[in-house]
Amino acid sequence: MKLYSRKQIVLASTVSGLIAAIVVLGLVFLTGRNGRAAGSLNASAPVDTSVAVAVPSDSSQTGNQEQSLASSPKNVPAQHPLQIPVQGTSYSAQTYTQDEAETINVYEKYNESVVNITTEVMAINWFMEPVPQSGGSGSGSVIDEKGHVLTNYHVIKDAYKLYVNMADGSRYEAKVVGSDQQNDLAVIRFDPPAGKKLRPIPFGTSKNLKVGQKVLAIGNPFGLERTLTQGIVSGLGRPIQEDDTTVLQNMIQTDASINPGNSGGPLLNSKGEIIGINTMIYSTSGGSVGIGFAIPADTATRIVPELIKTGHINRGVIDIESIQLFPDLVEYLQEAGFSAPVDKGLLVSAVKKGGNAEKAGLKGGTKAVRYGQHVFNIGGDIITMIDGLTVSSVADLNTALEDNRPGETIWVEFYRGKQKMRTRLTLAQQAKND
Repeated sequence: MKLYSRKQIVLASTVSGLIAAIVVLGLVFLTGRNGRAAGSLNASAPVDTSVAVAVPSDSSQTGNQEQSLASSPKNVPAQHPLQIPVQGTSYSAQTYTQDEAETINVYEKYNESVVNITTEVMAINWFMEPVPQSGGSGSGSVIDEKGHVLTNYHVIKDAYKLYVNMADGSRYEAKVVGSDQQNDLAVIRFDPPAGKKLRPIPFGTSKNLKVGQKVLAIGNPFGLERTLTQGIVSGLGRPIQEDDTTVLQNMIQTDASINPGNSGGPLLNSKGEIIGINTMIYSTSGGSVGIGFAIPADTATRIVPELIKTGHINRGVIDIESIQLFPDLVEYLQEAGFSAPVDKGLLVSAVKKGGNAEKAGLKGGTKAVRYGQHVFNIGGDIITMIDGLTVSSVADLNTALEDNRPGETIWVEFYRGKQKMRTRLTLAQQAKND
């Protein structure tokens, strides 16, 4: 037997004690970790320090033991579920702002009620023969279940044939029901097949619009069907001169993108109501620069029923032939010996014999002259105002009479020579081809 000295025995005892202390500290450390993990699940739960650790004999047992530990709520840290998009989630489960939800709802409800209108026009070929060819295109709004579509007059002007193209790809030939060049509006109609139910877009009002109000435009710019753009009302009551004889009054200005092909489409409010008919843009490049104009819905609701019923608007007229004054013409008149007291107004070239102008005492010119390609009479009266509205052009005259009916009486102010005069005039019936 080997004998150890007292010093060796003391050293061995010390080493054994250190080893035991290390083991105890290790167990306490592991126990403390398990206690904190459980505490994360339930802060008031007591710490369980009696943890038995089984040492597996192989890797399969290790996997089973880890799975068993993972299933124990005491040994699993708290986890926050990850919100990962699930493929195939329904549309209604998505989250949108209130403004986005309104816009999406309006588009989904009425985009299929906005149609694409294409036209064919007659052209002359090299052999001077009339041949049909592709014309322009635009947009329109379905306004009833009978197939009536509201659009701009300039979209269907000179059309030989009209076609309405629907959202489902179907195409129908349409006919012009009525048109009003003065307001650049027209109603066309197609016959939907049996079983095809149309969803008309309701009319709102343009009376209560405010600058800054959100608006939506749906149309077919550049052939891209049912495109939605959003903007605000940028201005109200804009008078826009469309051509030499037409001034569109009270136009709605908007920064919603309007491009070629949008003409005739609806300008909608947040409820999906028509508050305007998109008509034109101001552009130096041909594309939208954020200045678009729409005809007020109240103008459309006033004239559309009459267009559907009679095909035209029965406006009162003054039986005269007139020419607009301008500086060069005023100078020319002075050289011809006729001094004009004003430089703006309508020079009465002729009055219809027996017409309302003659009965009211208006007089036409007495001397025929040629100015450029125009031949007219000079020396007649110069109209400057109708019912308190200043008249300086043919467009102003049409605007002044836009909402007057035949048989109504108006005041006409005019100059005869240098004398300012006034007369009452009863409006006559407008010819259907005017």
